[in-house]
Amino acid sequence: MTVFVAALLSVFTGFVVSVPDGFKPVDCSDLYKAGQTVSGIYSIYPAGDVPVWVYCDMISDGKDEDKGGWTVIQRRMDGSINFYQPWNQYKRGFGSTEGEYWLGLENMYQLTRNRKYMLRVDLEDFTGRKGFALYSSFSVGPETDGYKLDISGFTDGGAGDSLSAHNDQKFSTFDKDQDSYGSNCAKEFLGAFWYKFCLNANPNGVYLWGEDDTHFSIGVVWSTWKSSFTVSLKSFSMKIKRVS
Repeated sequence: MTVFVAALLSVFTGFVVSVPDGFKPVDCSDLYKAGQTVSGIYSIYPAGDVPVWVYCDMISDGKDEDKGGWTVIQRRMDGSINFYQPWNQYKRGFGSTEGEYWLGLENMYQLTRNRKYMLRVDLEDFTGRKGFALYSSFSVGPETDGYKLDISGFTDGGAGDSLSAHNDQKFSTFDKDQDSYGSNCAKEFLGAFWYKFCLNANPNGVYLWGEDDTHFSIGVVWSTWKSSFTVSLKSFSMKIKRVS
């Protein structure tokens, strides 16, 4: 089920927030600036006239970097969606917008191609411990360049930095190997990501329960969390917000 179809179905769940007719926001930052302060599912228009359904995090704790307007581009929370997906699914997006989903590489490219964004990664383990990592600059290149990741400006919120090592890498899936490793990282670690050789983070890995030393790096891994490749996280999300 694609993000678009899932969002249409979720109209009946009460999560979708209505906006004025004719308003075509590029992202959740536009919605927040327009006075939408309720977190939920909205349609945005990153590439023009085609709507894309996303979850907007509008919660703010008063700090500039934590004010609302975050566009959620990836979310894991319960293992309900299989993230071991082929290239075309990662390109266009998949999942359920009110639950687990991947926004799509092409949508990420369209969002970030002409605008500056920051990225926030939020995570929680099965003991209830939480942390985050903030990056002041985030963008995804075009498909012709492998949807290459450009990330910089790390600030620690207790999670540590497991993403900078993936900077300047192309995106890889089990059926499209673009990593810098001798074999296919996506196949070896049962995920899809901007692998190098191979990973410090595997947010699209297998949803596992907590820590298990018999499984190395195949879970929802953020290696700087407890300095471990064997801890699979309970929840994990990546969200972006436009930089003024």
